[in-house]
Amino acid sequence: MFDSLQALLWGTVAGSALLLGSGAAWWLKIPRVWVCAIMAFGAGVLVSALSFELVLEAFETGGLMATVGGVLAGAALYFSANRVLDWRTKKRQKASGNTNGESSSGSALAVGALIDGIPESVALGLSVVASASINPAMLIAIFISNVPEGLASTAQMKSAGRKGSSIAMLWGSIAISCGLAAFFGALLMQFMPEEALAFATAVAAGGILTMIADAMIPEAYAVEHDYTGLLVTGGFLSAFALHVLGG
Repeated sequence: MFDSLQALLWGTVAGSALLLGSGAAWWLKIPRVWVCAIMAFGAGVLVSALSFELVLEAFETGGLMATVGGVLAGAALYFSANRVLDWRTKKRQKASGNTNGESSSGSALAVGALIDGIPESVALGLSVVASASINPAMLIAIFISNVPEGLASTAQMKSAGRKGSSIAMLWGSIAISCGLAAFFGALLMQFMPEEALAFATAVAAGGILTMIADAMIPEAYAVEHDYTGLLVTGGFLSAFALHVLGG
């Protein structure tokens, strides 16, 4: 039970980075060029995290089939949720007669944060059970990658006219969900077959990768242009160094 409570704590800490990024975007006047730069760097961190902390971990735990199935399921889940968001946004714009208004990209990033955050937190909880302590490299990588997700998404929602209270409730609920996912991951999923654990972990990777390609990098490139690749590479190497140093 102590391991489960420890997982709850660290899962909530990792999820709170979403609130940190969101608060920075709401209260500080951060230039869009910096938001996009942070987004590009965060995309690189996420690519590294999904490669070394999620996909590789899933493969070593449950094999190739469970890993491939989970990645495809995560990609399909994010794609479907994003299409529904886009459809609802266009429907709302059409009803109001404003076809140049709200963008769904901020909501898409929030959906991506939820889809990758839950399985990521479950994996975080499992790592606590496996080693009786938190994996610092994994925790730092998830925390670092969550900050630009919350920041970029909130910046988009703010520019689209979303209320601060609704944004705070959105990210607060996602952060709490991450903590609970880590708790139940440590409490229950340790008794599940390894293939199921690998599948759940790989779902996070598929959702992250699809979100990066669909939302983060295109948004960053629209402002940063040629610097985007360098920033993504910098984020990737930073997270990879954490992975290596964390053993």
